[in-house]
Amino acid sequence: MTDHPDWALGPFSRPERILETVPEVSFDCPVSKERVAWAAKDVFNPAAVVHDGRVCLLVRAEDKVGRYAGVSRIGLATSADGRHFELEPEPVLAPGDDEWQAWEWPGGCEDPRVVESPDGGFVCAYTAFDGKVGALFVATSPDLKRWTKHGPAFARTPYARRATKSGAILTELKDGRLVAARHGGKFWMYWGEGVTYAATSDDLIRWTPLESEAAPDRYLTLRPATETRAAGWRIDHVPGAKGLHPIMAPRRGRFDSLLTEPGPPAVLTDAGIVLIYNGANHPQTGDPDTPAHAYQPGQLLLDGRDPSAVIARTQAPFLRIDPAEAQGQVGNVCFAEGLVAWNGAWWLYVGLADSRLGVSTAPMRER
Repeated sequence: MTDHPDWALGPFSRPERILETVPEVSFDCPVSKERVAWAAKDVFNPAAVVHDGRVCLLVRAEDKVGRYAGVSRIGLATSADGRHFELEPEPVLAPGDDEWQAWEWPGGCEDPRVVESPDGGFVCAYTAFDGKVGALFVATSPDLKRWTKHGPAFARTPYARRATKSGAILTELKDGRLVAARHGGKFWMYWGEGVTYAATSDDLIRWTPLESEAAPDRYLTLRPATETRAAGWRIDHVPGAKGLHPIMAPRRGRFDSLLTEPGPPAVLTDAGIVLIYNGANHPQTGDPDTPAHAYQPGQLLLDGRDPSAVIARTQAPFLRIDPAEAQGQVGNVCFAEGLVAWNGAWWLYVGLADSRLGVSTAPMRER
């Protein structure tokens, strides 16, 4: 049984499947110099935003030819009803013949989060994966189709070349849409995999991780135990990243005992800042009623006056693994990544088993 406090978004419906592989789309890859069916293997982990009256998803898609379970590229899918999507024939963010190729090849561009900028246009935080280490990158676009890559989110900081990912930027409702929000004159972003951290920015492009004197002298990051994530994870202690201020960590005995990872952009509400996050279950010290390594989403409430201060956290996931969706590239994964306010409801877009997309909805309540 899931708990659902008054401050949390939802309750959400059971996810329904909306989009799978699209083997017929292909393009000429500028790196491999070959024609590639770039969405033939898996389509999953979507970012979401509303634009021109349509729900727009930035989806992660994989081909079948890469070393790392397929090269990942990010494509644009749009829908007039939030459920039936058309995928553009070519990816909109992908490894290219550019200055970032060494960061993005041969792994690719992974796991986007997208927000609308208050100054117009869109900002995408995604993971550039070179096959060994993932780095949080930022790109901007006027229309979701033409993107400018700006490189590492943490450029000119000690964290630029460390393993970083999953940037969920703080937003607020404006005219019925979620738009990136400033707090104390700064934009805020929650990020990380394992332990969740925060960062601030003046322009949504260059970010500075939040530090504190009380922070430990090492931080947690996750590395695959082998080249495939399905084989499991281990937590490495990485020395030298002094001062990072932890926001949220795994909890022994619960669904998020192995790791926490930010999901879609955070939302400023009357109750505070609500962050939907993903938790993974530890095989030895986690929830005995949840499969080992299973990913399921929970919610975190942070102080609206201090975006680094945690007020409350759900004790159980608000969406659970559906047995019908448990099988795929990585089993037992319900990964929340895209959120929009649309037609009087919350629409939450999730990746299912790292293989396909689902959507879950909830009425928007007055607060």
